[in-house]
Amino acid sequence: MARKKLKAQDDADKVLAVVHRVFRENFRDFLPQYGLAALCMLVISATTAYSAYILKPIVDDGFVDAEWSTLYWHCGVLVIVYILRGFAVYGQTVILAQIGNNIVARYQRRLFEHLMRLDIGFFTASRSGQLSARIAQNVTGIRDLLNMTIAAAARDVVTLVSLVGVMIYMDPLLSLVAFLIGPPMIYAINYLTRRLRKITREAVEINSRFLGAMQEAVQGIAIVKAFTMEEALSAKMGALIHRAEERSNKIARVSERLTPVTEILVGISVAAVLVYAGWRAANQGVPPGSVIAFIGAMIFAYDPVRKLARLQVNLERALVNARMIYEILDLEPQQGDMPGALPLQVSSGHVRFENVSFSYAEQMPVLRGVDFAAGGRKTTAIVGHSGAGKSTLFALLQRFYDLDNGTIYIDGQDISRVTKHSLRSAVAYVSQHPYLFEGSIRDNIRYGRPDASDAEVEEAARLANAEEFILQQLQGYDTLLGENGVTLSGGQRQRISIARAIVRDAPILLLDEATSALDNESEAKVQQALERMMKKRTTLVIAHRISTVVNADHIVVLEDGRLVEEGTHSALVRMPHGVYARFYRMQMERGQDLLDNAGGVDTKNDEVATEMMEQRR
Repeated sequence: MARKKLKAQDDADKVLAVVHRVFRENFRDFLPQYGLAALCMLVISATTAYSAYILKPIVDDGFVDAEWSTLYWHCGVLVIVYILRGFAVYGQTVILAQIGNNIVARYQRRLFEHLMRLDIGFFTASRSGQLSARIAQNVTGIRDLLNMTIAAAARDVVTLVSLVGVMIYMDPLLSLVAFLIGPPMIYAINYLTRRLRKITREAVEINSRFLGAMQEAVQGIAIVKAFTMEEALSAKMGALIHRAEERSNKIARVSERLTPVTEILVGISVAAVLVYAGWRAANQGVPPGSVIAFIGAMIFAYDPVRKLARLQVNLERALVNARMIYEILDLEPQQGDMPGALPLQVSSGHVRFENVSFSYAEQMPVLRGVDFAAGGRKTTAIVGHSGAGKSTLFALLQRFYDLDNGTIYIDGQDISRVTKHSLRSAVAYVSQHPYLFEGSIRDNIRYGRPDASDAEVEEAARLANAEEFILQQLQGYDTLLGENGVTLSGGQRQRISIARAIVRDAPILLLDEATSALDNESEAKVQQALERMMKKRTTLVIAHRISTVVNADHIVVLEDGRLVEEGTHSALVRMPHGVYARFYRMQMERGQDLLDNAGGVDTKNDEVATEMMEQRR
């Protein structure tokens, strides 16, 4: 029992903390608007109470005493009261909607800016579809929390108090009878709230999974159809939808249990009042005006009572959503700049990895004591089988993760001691899988440097061999792209990605298998663009094909996360038992087979084979 009390107290403290935080962050900014909305609500409360009060003189003067002029006067006043009430309801609704929309917008901006500050590890551990769906569902919770609390305090409570005052004024004894519904209603509300809290969070999480899975299925529709996954995914989605439906139905059942409880209690109360009032009118000759006004006030009071009774239930839903938003906002970026971090100063762009070790998870090392240098304004190729740690080196150089051991230097500066912004601004990255964003072709190129002029964007496109196909689009550079540039070929997307890197004009260039997935013609154009870009820059290249690294100034060979060889192509190929030499021989033999058997059909591999045969001779 004591444990339950402590848990209940802890839950209450958490609820109060969330409510206090929401008000602290938002209420003061909207104080004038909330003041105006509260004024409208007070008008609503006053007119509602007056509508009940005026029933007594209308009944007594108009229907009992037949004073028609007085009746007309009261009815005219009643019309004016309802006109005021109509404008007050309109003003309150519009003002609260505007405040709510502003709050949603500011939290959407705040969430996105915070997500952009979080480290790569957070996004690696989170499914993007579920994350975006969760944010979309939860962001309205803070708006609802504020608006419901203000409405309850300024409208429903004041309306209820005003109507209770009318009831007590008309008949204190009848009021006591009506108040007997309070204790059982409070007990029912507390019971339902405890049940609803857990179910609501489960429903939000299941809906996030469903919306996330839906988004991923749409994004990967080509794979879905290629592997005939329609039925399997439909079954998976059906199960999620069924679970979401079950939780939604349970929320409806639990939250709506309050309705019959309220109706029963109010019905008993109204019936008791009517029986007593009828007995008193028949036996004591009490005029009906006060009783009618009392019943009117009691019926009018039912609406704020019902809203206040459901307030805690509705607030619980909003609180769950608000908490889940703050769970994201309270995440601290794991890779902040060190105190006193200075901007990176790049001269030649000399990069050195010194005894670098790294693992994504404990007991699963990816790099083990890697130590090599990439000369300034020279090209260094990184070679190795898949999983050797090549792409991880690029991620560490850009400080997407912190090292387990060792140091990475750029021109003698430890990158962990410079600002991340200055570090990443000095690097241009071209991925094997180019990613294009919502917007036009021009927008996507300009992401490399937001202050680039239109002329610089177009020059970068020309250098990337992209302008020809860009100008063939319906609106040229202003053509809007489909999701991830789906309307463009792989080579075209890659050339836009290279144009983005060119316009960045960074001293260090990272190329991660930039041509491996392209056809012959596209590869040739992309390779030309890369060669222009690599001039006078420190370039690190990840490649599987020997033909793309033979001209590198320096070659680094990785195997199982360790640096096993380094040197020039000519030096490494002379090591008969070396990893690079074995790699070279395998591709050379494949090239010889292609020359003997392919009949010149595969131009790309013919070129590789010809080059290798020339080197053999």
